[in-house]
Amino acid sequence: MLVDLHNHTPLCNHAEGTVDEYVEAAIKKGINYFGFSDHAPMDFDTKYRMSFGEMKQYETMVKDAKIKYQGKIDVLLGYEVDYLKNHIDERVLNADVDYLIGSVHFIDEWGFDNPEFIGRYEHEDIDEIWQKYFDAIKEMANSKKFDIAGHLDLIKVFKFMPKRDIKLIALSALQAIKNADMVLEINMSGLRKPIEETYPSKELLELAFSLEIPITFGSDAHKPEQVGLYDTRVVELAREIGYTRCAVFQKRKRSFIEF
Repeated sequence: MLVDLHNHTPLCNHAEGTVDEYVEAAIKKGINYFGFSDHAPMDFDTKYRMSFGEMKQYETMVKDAKIKYQGKIDVLLGYEVDYLKNHIDERVLNADVDYLIGSVHFIDEWGFDNPEFIGRYEHEDIDEIWQKYFDAIKEMANSKKFDIAGHLDLIKVFKFMPKRDIKLIALSALQAIKNADMVLEINMSGLRKPIEETYPSKELLELAFSLEIPITFGSDAHKPEQVGLYDTRVVELAREIGYTRCAVFQKRKRSFIEF
């Protein structure tokens, strides 16, 4: 895997390992472009993200690594930004970064992917929450503030699956991603979760391919040993569907790498 743009640091309060340990793990994996995209600060769910006061520290750590490892690997700087109405902050959107990942982790302020709140699924209509989730993804894409759509079908994490056709639920969100000229990441972290498959699933990735939506790759690593985990598997999946290149970003400018 040549490109890996979704990785975290301990500043999010639920990851471990130093920046150097992540980068060195990426070098061992043969990754050429390695991006940090830690959880951006916002005034909600502050327990699981850096504070606004830590943005400079985060950006400096990554930029220092970019210089330190120059010639061995390209280290890139990004943020994973939670799309949540009334909580998007211009300090994050205007940060001097290589890219921004737009993600949805909340439905009506419910952290649906957090094991702490898994009990709420018992009281929800699963088809309805899947639709609400993809409506939020569509809204995120329509904002045109982000470069990459993060872990597209994260709502499946605990294997609460809808009765309705998933492709129909997700179609308008994927069309919005296409219209916004965004990139879709193939995120490996689902293979470590109860669902045990990539985000997005093969069927949604096939739909994305039919819409000519470009892809990139992300380990979504929260510890160094997760960097590039399942990389061969996800690259083979992308090739099987028909993808032959993936996106990389520098200073919000997109280019493509053949893989």
